[in-house]
Amino acid sequence: MSERIVIAIDGPSGSGKSSVSQAVARHFGLQYLDTGAMYRALTWHVLNEGIDLTDASAIVSAAQDFPLHIGTSPDREEITVNGVDVAEDIRSPRISESVSAVASVPEVRQLLIDLQRQFIAAAPKGMVAEGRDITTVVAPDADARVLLTASEEIRMARRGLQLGGTQDQAALQNQVAERDKRDSKVNNFTEAAEGVTLVDSSELDFQQTIDAVIAAVQQQLNR
Repeated sequence: MSERIVIAIDGPSGSGKSSVSQAVARHFGLQYLDTGAMYRALTWHVLNEGIDLTDASAIVSAAQDFPLHIGTSPDREEITVNGVDVAEDIRSPRISESVSAVASVPEVRQLLIDLQRQFIAAAPKGMVAEGRDITTVVAPDADARVLLTASEEIRMARRGLQLGGTQDQAALQNQVAERDKRDSKVNNFTEAAEGVTLVDSSELDFQQTIDAVIAAVQQQLNR
């Protein structure tokens, strides 16, 4: 593929955005950006610094001086904060339960959105960027935009498998449904905006979901 392209994929918790987006990036030979991991890493940083989650100004200050390194290879996850590998820690329930408090601060969102746009602009061949507001806010002019979703029941089951069966039903409910409810006050990631293709993976397995997203992207690229 000779032309540089940007693919934006968003959707709710447990929809499979990360693993599907990585596969799509490999298929098209692009870099990959997990924007949700950036919010999670910042949340880890905020908690590690002992910052009160109700202190918006302190959270903004932490975001302004955020020593983040995040890799953009779809084949390996690299996320460090001030040299500390946080790739595993940011997926813990502690972070999942706190990330909305950090991500809902408008100034923080703008700082990370600007950083995400810098990552996308710097990718020589292009990038697959995934998150919760990629198709409408971060990269509304992307060459292809997809909203990946699934039923709440399916998403909770997938998140449970992703966490190795370590979470009970109440914890999964909080991490999926309740977090979506909190975050939906800030952005809309449940309905496809104009020009965005909806892919519902409720009845699809992993490979079928990848194929459906690739087909949706290819259709948009061919327009």
